[in-house]
Amino acid sequence: MAKLRVGIIGVAHMHVAHLVSGFVDLPDKFEFVSICDIKPVTPSLCKDDRLSTRAYNLKRVKEITGITKEYACYKELLAESRLDLAVVCCENAFHEEVITYTLNQKVHVMTEKPMATSILAARNMYYAAQKNNVMFCINWPSAWWPAIHAAKTFVDQGKIGRVFKVTYRNEASLGPFSHGEDLNETEMAAEWWYSAKMGGGAFWDYCCYGTCIASYLLDKAPDAAYGFRANFNSPFGKCEDYGNITVRYDDAIAIIEGSWSTVHTGIPNGPIVFGTKGTLVVDGETIKIFKDRYSKDPTEIYEAPPMDANRDDIAKEIVHHLETGEPLAPMLDKTANLRAMMILDAGYRSSLSGKLELADTFEYAVEKL
Repeated sequence: MAKLRVGIIGVAHMHVAHLVSGFVDLPDKFEFVSICDIKPVTPSLCKDDRLSTRAYNLKRVKEITGITKEYACYKELLAESRLDLAVVCCENAFHEEVITYTLNQKVHVMTEKPMATSILAARNMYYAAQKNNVMFCINWPSAWWPAIHAAKTFVDQGKIGRVFKVTYRNEASLGPFSHGEDLNETEMAAEWWYSAKMGGGAFWDYCCYGTCIASYLLDKAPDAAYGFRANFNSPFGKCEDYGNITVRYDDAIAIIEGSWSTVHTGIPNGPIVFGTKGTLVVDGETIKIFKDRYSKDPTEIYEAPPMDANRDDIAKEIVHHLETGEPLAPMLDKTANLRAMMILDAGYRSSLSGKLELADTFEYAVEKL
């Protein structure tokens, strides 16, 4: 594979610096050529480059990649930079516009989760990738957790029987700016993370993990979802800091929580998988299987084996996919991500209507393409 020319579009997401690091570690495969941020709807009140702000993300990414060419407009970047791959880390609400346009320029796209903020947006991006025969990859930090893949192996082997329930709750978190950042509430309120209009909030940030994990473990499309969102402890924000989704399948259920208001969960985050012959609990990188009734001790304990060293981060996975033609890992593929989007879309609509909402049937239309 010839070296790919890479550009970065959007630095709103604080994962951007970590994401590009993997590409930088493969200088014989990728070269960074240009960068462009997307102008925010609400200007940041942070006039310096404090940790995780747009200014910090932009400065840090330039340092990591060595990019010197910066554009004010992503369309100009695409017109002049001759990219092979765009790393898109703009606000969630901008995904549809930016990614669809980029795919239509016949440029591969990798973006950070979630895929979109509606099934309609996901559909438009999906079709753009199909029409232009280019890669559209959605990165999930959970895709690189070895225990998730070990759990999938055990589920597929039937170790706990037929699975009828999956639960997942994010690890302890007090919000996107609680990891050493130094923003006050007024400054945080102006950031897109706290704007529902821009795709901010705990629902899109954390509930999305459970939708992807449940879709991966159950390997089927949902029928319907009930969603709930609330702002319990972030009154300065214009979005929820807590969300949950109950997902109905034909013969199973998934219960998903996402919170920005948790000091400690007190129990493993999971996923926890309930089957007819036992229960599987993911506890960090340990997998515990309970088959003895009433016993507090697991029947079996396993340590998750490491992932394939040639495919253990997003950059290596993209290289593998493009060089071999093999499918992307299941949690990254655009078609697989439609199942997660079906849940998120129905759950979000339900949080507005207060009623159980049927999942969109787009997945079945995809099968007919």
